[in-house]
Amino acid sequence: MKKNAKIYIAGHTGLIGSMLLLKLKEKGYKDLVVRRKDELDLRSEGEVRDFFKKEIPEYVFLTAGKSGGILANSEYPAQLIYENIKIESNVIHYAYKTGVKKLLYVGCSCLYPRDCPSPMKEDYLLSGPFEPTNEMFSIAKLSGLKMCQAYNKQYKTNFICCITENIFGPNDKFDLRWSHVIAALIQRFHDAKIKKERTVTVWGSGEPVRSFMYVEDAASALIYLMEKYNSGEIINIGSNLEMSIKDLAELIKDIVNFKGKIIYDTSKPDGSPRKVLDIKRFFSLGWKPRFSLEEGLKRTYQSYLLHHASHTH
Repeated sequence: MKKNAKIYIAGHTGLIGSMLLLKLKEKGYKDLVVRRKDELDLRSEGEVRDFFKKEIPEYVFLTAGKSGGILANSEYPAQLIYENIKIESNVIHYAYKTGVKKLLYVGCSCLYPRDCPSPMKEDYLLSGPFEPTNEMFSIAKLSGLKMCQAYNKQYKTNFICCITENIFGPNDKFDLRWSHVIAALIQRFHDAKIKKERTVTVWGSGEPVRSFMYVEDAASALIYLMEKYNSGEIINIGSNLEMSIKDLAELIKDIVNFKGKIIYDTSKPDGSPRKVLDIKRFFSLGWKPRFSLEEGLKRTYQSYLLHHASHTH
């Protein structure tokens, strides 16, 4: 990508997209195109068509979409499948129609089967059924990935796809209905500390293992892929930061400085037992992460205190 290339970030207000915008600016990319939801509804084919025809971006980062944790997935399955399929279909199709040079589609680890061997290799996709707690979201995101491959095959586009680990950091969703595990734990421990509660309840047994990636590393990895990767083969990206939910909860408890006890509610679902990506292929391209899990968590909590936290009882 040349520094004066016109780059569109779909989803620039989200966790990944906002950091991507920041990192691209830092790297000297000047012609960055973004639209807020009230300016461009990516679910509307007409609006997306008009936007692409007017702007004609050369590169597209497709990070937009609707997502949530176990609670959101169980309560809003129709919304998640409908909105994600609409967004992906519109952006991918009109990127092709307007001759976009390269598009990067960002998927997540729930695209792998529930009982997938771990670490999950790229060729394990579709080797078994999805985790039931996020099936509709997974089907929607997989559709976008397959759509990129279909367009590459039929129209010779350069649409690349990656699958990310659990990404966390500043600008995450700190809303217990929609948040993922790290944001939810930070919010719960902080609220319990402020209210001087004695316990915090964590869903499930605490045994499942997850791998995490701090958002600054994620943004730098996506830019690296856009600059250097040109294969239609799906590629996993991550930082190799692997931890059980129990150890993660203890670490966040310490960072937040909550003095009470953690209780595990085993009546709540655990989700997949171990969700860790195999990122050997990505590391072999020469990329390296900068942040440890602890440093990323500390930065995330500092940002939470600044922008989201209730500081008083």
